[in-house]
Amino acid sequence: MNTAVVQQVGWQALVESTVVGLGYELVECERSAGGLLRVYIDRVAQDPSGEFITVDDCEKVTRQLQYLLEVEGVAYERLEVSSPGLDRPLRKLADYQRFAGHEVDITLKVAFQNRKKYRGVLSPEGEGWRLVFNDGKQDQALDFSLDEVREARLVPVVDFKGRRRGKSQAADVPPAANAQEDGGQES
Repeated sequence: MNTAVVQQVGWQALVESTVVGLGYELVECERSAGGLLRVYIDRVAQDPSGEFITVDDCEKVTRQLQYLLEVEGVAYERLEVSSPGLDRPLRKLADYQRFAGHEVDITLKVAFQNRKKYRGVLSPEGEGWRLVFNDGKQDQALDFSLDEVREARLVPVVDFKGRRRGKSQAADVPPAANAQEDGGQES
C-alpha cells in the first residue's frame, strides 16, 4: 500500500488486519504523546493454544507490526504490544457475548438510581444485557443496552495458590505425599 492508501484506510485498520491475520483478537490500539503506539491483543474465543497471551505471542505480533508499519510509512517512536490484562475491557458486542456469565464492572454514561458504577454477573437479556448484583441486602438486576455503557471491564480473578490438583485426586493421596508434590504447602 502507498502512503495515500494508509492515510485513507488508517493505521488502526492496518494494525487490526495484521493482528487478526496472525490469529489474535485486537482489543484496543492507541497512540500516545511522544510517538508511543500501544496495541492490546487477546486470544480468540476457544483458542486451542490456551487462554492467556504469552510473551511469545506479543513478540510475534510486534515483529510483524514493526515490519508493516515501516513498509507503510506509519510514523511512531515506540511500539508496545501486550495482553489486555486481568481487567480486560469489553468494547464490542462480541466481547459481551464472549464474557457472558463472568463478573464485570460497568460504568454507565448516565446515573441510574444515583449510581453509575455497578459490579455483577453479565448475561444477555432479550435485545440488551443484564447485570445481576447484590446491593448488600439482596440480588438486584440492572438491564441495559451497550449504548448506555461508558466503560465495562472484567473483574480480575487472581488465584495466589497456583495450580492445584483436583479435589478427587487429592483425596486419594495421603497428605504427606500431597505436600511433597505441592512444594510443602497445605491444601
